[in-house]
Amino acid sequence: NAAVRRMTASFDGHVQGVGFRYTTIDLAADLNVRGFVRNEPNGSVTIVAEGSEKALMSLLNRVRSSHLGRHIMRDSVSWSGATGEFPDFSVRYGG
Repeated sequence: NAAVRRMTASFDGHVQGVGFRYTTIDLAADLNVRGFVRNEPNGSVTIVAEGSEKALMSLLNRVRSSHLGRHIMRDSVSWSGATGEFPDFSVRYGG
């Protein structure tokens, strides 16, 4: 199913100050996903991405299996319908 979906993933652990956002940008580069990655005030990192479910799962698996994985204590993922509001995949600042 190539329907466009939205994945919202929250990562907890020592995930800020380890290059998480910029690594995620690199990992997403060839996946045709749009959205953002953002540090949250509580110390977590959020990824909101839209694309095919296959592309989104690839992004999630890449993050988990990259060097970032050792900093992630837990993650939670939710799925919803895409809005098409994102022009690209980028770092977003501020909560």
